[in-house]
Amino acid sequence: MQEPAEEDLGGTRVLITGSTSGLGRAMARALAAAGARVVVTGRDESRARAVAEEVSAGSGRTVGLALDVREQASIEAGVAAAVSELGGLDVLINNAGLGMRSVNPNFLTQAQPFWKVSPDGFRDLVATNLTGYFLMARQVVPYFLSQQHGRIVNVTMNQETMRRRGFVPYGPARAGAEALSEIMAVDLGDTPITVNLLLPGGATATGMIPADAPAQIRARLLPPNVMDRAICWLCSRSASGVHNQRIVATTFDQWLRQWEAEAAG
Repeated sequence: MQEPAEEDLGGTRVLITGSTSGLGRAMARALAAAGARVVVTGRDESRARAVAEEVSAGSGRTVGLALDVREQASIEAGVAAAVSELGGLDVLINNAGLGMRSVNPNFLTQAQPFWKVSPDGFRDLVATNLTGYFLMARQVVPYFLSQQHGRIVNVTMNQETMRRRGFVPYGPARAGAEALSEIMAVDLGDTPITVNLLLPGGATATGMIPADAPAQIRARLLPPNVMDRAICWLCSRSASGVHNQRIVATTFDQWLRQWEAEAAG
């Protein structure tokens, strides 16, 4: 279990894609609890609004909006609505993603070779897990540049998963998102906009894991709130200037001590 976030995020405005369940919902809850104003998004507007109300816990800090990261028109409308609702935007968290269940419901117990993956399944997952990150960042960066500040956090997965047997197209899509994130960071290196990667550090107990997964697998799953401390810190004043870092949530405290030591030295 992660310790509660210690950062005060009052006034910070955050948009999280794919935040109606799993890691996204957990991050929305942690950020709202720390004082941030958060836009929860998903393809289903009614669900997004319901989750926003739930994670807000009566604070009024969370708004739910429809946003499909595969569709440019939806992205344009969603980002515009988020800016309007919050009065601006400080952080984009690219988190929306489909899991291996979308192409192989039994992926944990029966690895499926790549040649048996349907073309439509491949395209839809890559459109969400990789192209969606590009489209969202492409939409918000001009706004961030105009206001001379902004942060992007791209959520990804362990590199071992990217090369795991039977993990086409999830593995390649996450590998692509990491490469994309690093190029984003380089392209934005001479600007005030920062880009960082954040990953949980293992498989998490979310809807991406089949309900009938073997008990020994479920016992190893990380809780969805594993990201809480790291994401709240990345959205805080303490992380100002942190750029092009790959942060693993399970070892965040160790990473932070090293980073602080290097910054002080």
